[in-house]
Amino acid sequence: MTSSPLDPVLTRWPLAALIVSGLMLAIAHAFETFGGLAPCTLCLRQREVYWAIMAVAAAVLVLGRFSEARSLKPWGDGLIGLMFLFGAGLAFFHAGVEWKWWPGPTVCSGGGATASAADLLAALNGAKVRPPACDEAAWVFAGLSMAGWNALISLSLAAVSGLAAWRMTRR
Repeated sequence: MTSSPLDPVLTRWPLAALIVSGLMLAIAHAFETFGGLAPCTLCLRQREVYWAIMAVAAAVLVLGRFSEARSLKPWGDGLIGLMFLFGAGLAFFHAGVEWKWWPGPTVCSGGGATASAADLLAALNGAKVRPPACDEAAWVFAGLSMAGWNALISLSLAAVSGLAAWRMTRR
């Protein structure tokens, strides 16, 4: 089999997936903390996918230390890929809600329970606080919202996961 520049990433894919998922969560939290962009309900659901991927990737890494379980690594890479694919679908759904292609869940109408500490403090002082709505893009870059970028990134990571799984079965 010929060598490619992706080989170091593919052979250590669970570790790379764990790191990338952690970075995606850190970026989302940075937008929230430093950008003042409170997450809507669908944003929080997308974050849950990354948390789940981190858990599965960590489990695959631990199991990979046991020689009996090494044959399961392609399955672990494949499962991580399916999880990234699910995340891409969820992000695409959210982007569609933002573009008004279809309605979002009723909890996303701006009446959800997500609020920052500042919002809660303002509410205690009598201010009316409107939580973020899923159908309004809080941030757009190059024509894509965070959900749109998340869909593209998750789809790419699903493809890399599939390639890692395929490469492991070829060895």
